[in-house]
Amino acid sequence: MENSTQPVSEAPVTNGTTLPTTNGAVSMGNGAVDVPAQDFTQSPGNYRYEPQLQAQSQTKTLAEPISADEIALYDRQIRLWGVKAQEKLRTANVLLINMRALANEIAKNLVLAGIGSLTVLDSSIVVEDDLGAQFCVSEEEIGKNRAEAAASQIRRLNPRVALQVDTEDIQFKQPDFYAPFDMVIATDLDIATLSTINASCRLCNRPFYASGTHGFYGYIFADLIQHDYVIEREKSNRPTALAPETFTRSIVATSTKKENGKVIEMVTKREIYSPMVLANTSPLPAEQTNSRRRKLQVPPLLSCLRALWEFYTISGNMPSHSHPDLALFTSLATEKHQELLLPAETLRSDFLRSFLQNIGSEIAPITAFLGGQLAQDVINVLGQREQPIQNFLLFDGEEFKGPVYALHPIFPDMDSILEPPIAAPVAGAEMPMPMPMPV
Repeated sequence: MENSTQPVSEAPVTNGTTLPTTNGAVSMGNGAVDVPAQDFTQSPGNYRYEPQLQAQSQTKTLAEPISADEIALYDRQIRLWGVKAQEKLRTANVLLINMRALANEIAKNLVLAGIGSLTVLDSSIVVEDDLGAQFCVSEEEIGKNRAEAAASQIRRLNPRVALQVDTEDIQFKQPDFYAPFDMVIATDLDIATLSTINASCRLCNRPFYASGTHGFYGYIFADLIQHDYVIEREKSNRPTALAPETFTRSIVATSTKKENGKVIEMVTKREIYSPMVLANTSPLPAEQTNSRRRKLQVPPLLSCLRALWEFYTISGNMPSHSHPDLALFTSLATEKHQELLLPAETLRSDFLRSFLQNIGSEIAPITAFLGGQLAQDVINVLGQREQPIQNFLLFDGEEFKGPVYALHPIFPDMDSILEPPIAAPVAGAEMPMPMPMPV
């Protein structure tokens, strides 16, 4: 499939909103960026970051304003998100883990958008199966490290981006490894590894994305910890209150500016996130479970993904087509479906069969869609524009639906827990009259 940019469309979601999506490079380009090769000074190899050198490089980059050549090169996307957002992109340092087809698409979109630095990390080697959906590797590179093989193709897309390669196993990385990065993206990994990376990112206060695909099905998870972003809209007659909008989102500031004779209100909103280890066991939002009609619209993909992650935790492998594996996976999926309070009839046998048949496979159009969506969200987060994913996107390529659910743990009201119980009245004694509430 060609990796050209497609028009922005809207994927239907089950919670009454729509999700803007893209199926290709967010830079709106069609091929490699035409810039002089001498602008690129990095060389491939086994990358090990050195904090002092990294800090010096970032300081130098921050000190240099965006050039006229860069404005001309990124003109079309600057028209979309502005010079300020582009300046934030060009200083961003992104880590991308596990270079399969989905990561190839993410790397393509971020590099074409003009991020400052990209580190690709993978300890695996290229095998024949990788050639089916991964456009960054070729048959001649079978047996080579997957990150090194992909780097040469990624570098050609935009030589202005500083590209580093790390071939060490992600399992050996310590939490401080993630500190120099502005964004960490992990793809196609098991739940234990994703949770460990997520926890390390939280220790360093770094935003984290996880994503994966299984044939026609995929997901995106976001843990931005705490993220502020600005929404611009025409000012209304009613003042905007600084107050919570949802369980996770609140308005924290407002300001105005004049533009083309109109008063534009800039509303700063704040989203609060949960780590993946908690989101994976959290219930659906109350607005979903309080309505049977909405529960019927929740795809069984969420139950199957949770069952798959638990299956891997138990057995250390993906389900095979053996009877014991199929029986265990079906039992886990049914259990997860019940935990989510979803109707039993929505977990259909034909969906279970289709999901099991797709496990481990890569389909180029699906990875292109999810890679484009994740990269677009990363660009919005780095530029602090638009509302980011909160916090779990499910994608069903057969139905072409991409609902987003805010999965967060529900904690009881601590005030009610800590309040001492009211003593039972003594027989024959009068109950004291309650004190009047202050007006």
